[in-house]
Amino acid sequence: MLRVASKRWMPMTAEQPRSPTSKPDVANLGFVRPPFVYLAALLIGVGFDFVRPARWLPAEFGAWVGIPIAIAALALFVSSIRRFKAVGTSVPGNKPTTAIVKSGPYRFSRNPIYLAFSLLMLGIACAFNSLWLLGTLAAAAGVMSFVIIPREERYLERRFGTEYLDYKAKVRRWL
Repeated sequence: MLRVASKRWMPMTAEQPRSPTSKPDVANLGFVRPPFVYLAALLIGVGFDFVRPARWLPAEFGAWVGIPIAIAALALFVSSIRRFKAVGTSVPGNKPTTAIVKSGPYRFSRNPIYLAFSLLMLGIACAFNSLWLLGTLAAAAGVMSFVIIPREERYLERRFGTEYLDYKAKVRRWL
């Protein structure tokens, strides 16, 4: 099928929708997207903690444990984003993926960005010594494991076939 683009005929690519009403083939199209899952979990945990605080660490350890975890999470996040940019693929899941990233943190986790989000939330839960944040982190990890990641894996299998299946067989989902 051909399409008019800039007054010339060009072949249609997989990234271009077939009609104005069709949805693009992407991993995460919609409201239940990873940053929103973690943000909602964080806000709910803070809200519960504000109403009824629940502590789980000795008071003097929270910040000493939480801050290094949060710093490690930020370093993992930055490293993961850099790998995406190095291979020229988009980071947001609502845009088509153009390559499977296999280097850097992607050698030991298929989802280091989500791992970074989880570690950041764990660091915050420790630093603020909030059992509620720990609980909402568990809920967010459950949504990621049973809703978001399987949807993304189906997309990547459809898009990359055996290349992704080989990678999936060698590298774990989280760690």
